[in-house]
Amino acid sequence: MMPPPVEERRFVSFDGTEIAYQGVGEGRPILLCNGLGGSWEAWAHQIQYFRNRYRILSWDYRGLYGSGTPRNPNALRMADHAQDALCLLREEKAERAAVVGWSMGVQVGLEMFRAAPERVASIAMLNGVAGRPWDHVFNLNLIGRLLPPVLRSLRSVPRAIEAVVRQATRLPDPASWVKRVGLAAGTLDGQVVDELVGKFRTLDMDIFIRLLEKMGEHDAWDLLPLIDVPVLIIAGSRDVFTPRSAAERMARRTRGSEIMIIPGATHYAALEYPEMINLRLEKFLRERGYEAV
Repeated sequence: MMPPPVEERRFVSFDGTEIAYQGVGEGRPILLCNGLGGSWEAWAHQIQYFRNRYRILSWDYRGLYGSGTPRNPNALRMADHAQDALCLLREEKAERAAVVGWSMGVQVGLEMFRAAPERVASIAMLNGVAGRPWDHVFNLNLIGRLLPPVLRSLRSVPRAIEAVVRQATRLPDPASWVKRVGLAAGTLDGQVVDELVGKFRTLDMDIFIRLLEKMGEHDAWDLLPLIDVPVLIIAGSRDVFTPRSAAERMARRTRGSEIMIIPGATHYAALEYPEMINLRLEKFLRERGYEAV
């Protein structure tokens, strides 16, 4: 499906960084926290499903797409993105929001709860982990030790990386390539993928690699036992980046959490099985007291 239209707005965040955000609909707010390198278009199916009952909000992470780059190059931590999210809620005059995070967005959502638990009505974690994600890729913590120095070396040649990315993202029908190598299910929404890939080639690779580093350093596993709002964890049985075992570990550490494993889904479950995810989110919000009013 084509991404639905949204309102594009801007605000100045806590440290002076200008943040671009998107909104649509009216009612109780649902805040969508993107994956790294993703944009609001990745939530096309969720926006379309919930837009007539809720106020749907998302934003471009600092340094990516329409948002400005912080003056402090180190202000790219998960905690900084969480502060941007809280500033967004203040901009919208929203006291609380149901937080839905995908991949890196799970980590951002957790840092929102750490910083201001009273602003978080619930947390839905989709294809993400609570921290140190490289320790879980392919269930091999060896990657967690090897990747940081690789990323540091890549930062020395960002323009070369950008050239490679531009070439790779010009391949025809990118969704079919992802399916062929087994990184996505056959039900992946190719239209939305085309939109995302087209935007991805515009990214500043130096910022992107810095964000990868900050995401890899982040750790909120200590926070899980302290969460006292409703939590839903959704994982794909074929997700090699944030595998089922990590989701089950998160569920064991989070009191009262609910978990759903989608058979055959990968890291891109929201674009592979959107109807299933939408219905599960709807059930979760309704049963946990965040039904549309």
